[in-house]
Amino acid sequence: MDQIQKTLLEEIADLHEVPAGAYNIRANGEMAGRNTTANIDIVTKEDKQGIDIIIKSGTKNESVHIPVVLSQSGIEEMVYNDFHIGDDCDVTIVAGCGIHNGGDKKSQHDGIHSFFIGKNSKVKYVEKHYGQGDGSGERIMNPQTIIEIGEDSYMEMETVQIKGVDSTDRITKARLADRASVKVIEKLVTHGKQYARTYFEVEMDGEDSSANVISRAVARDESYQIFLAKMNGNNKCAGHSECDAIIMDNAKISAIPEITANNLDAQLIHEAAIGKIAGEQIVKLMTLGLTEAEAEEQIVNGFLK
Repeated sequence: MDQIQKTLLEEIADLHEVPAGAYNIRANGEMAGRNTTANIDIVTKEDKQGIDIIIKSGTKNESVHIPVVLSQSGIEEMVYNDFHIGDDCDVTIVAGCGIHNGGDKKSQHDGIHSFFIGKNSKVKYVEKHYGQGDGSGERIMNPQTIIEIGEDSYMEMETVQIKGVDSTDRITKARLADRASVKVIEKLVTHGKQYARTYFEVEMDGEDSSANVISRAVARDESYQIFLAKMNGNNKCAGHSECDAIIMDNAKISAIPEITANNLDAQLIHEAAIGKIAGEQIVKLMTLGLTEAEAEEQIVNGFLK
């Protein structure tokens, strides 16, 4: 891999060298490296672009890295990755996409990640998106995550986009069985004329299932963000969605909640807040020696932690 691709890997997956455990690295539309373990197999799909990640029941304290990098202008691809996670597992999955576009053609990566999680398992999924390059071509990413969580299982998803993505349509859908739970944490920053749409949809079908969706967003310059959160309580369950956003310059942000209780014992809550940085916060930091721009950056960084 060249230095640009290595830099992208550091940004999206914190990889400074070949990772331990199972991994599949995709670069410019082709596999750039793969490793499997006794408990985790990775198989190339035969009918379309993508892979099947098969994690055996009982697998614990193992990880899978499946980053994607694009460093050539003009590449457009659609990838399907399916995760089959057995019962009684405890695993971490690190994905993400980095695009370097130094040309005038559009570079685009669309990916559909489907999770089929067995019973009594715990999954942590980390997905980061990052763009760079001084070309005039757009950097576009459209990730979809489809999740089916089995009985007594838990999934935590951390999704981050902090720089350089011109347009993104981010879709996450989850369906929960009895006593299953999901937690989603989104961190999103847009600037320039960037556009970002986030859509969460959770079906709490199982008894005593639960969902917690948290979004932290910052919109700068003339960028535009839309946040939509839809929760359906179809059984005795608990659901909570929360959107907190900072708006700056001439940006626009929309937060659109939808909660539906289809069962007497469904307890659903939505919270949303959009506002600018308080002037007194900036003044206080400036008295400590920071410039106005540095003060704003400190506040934004603290907000996104």
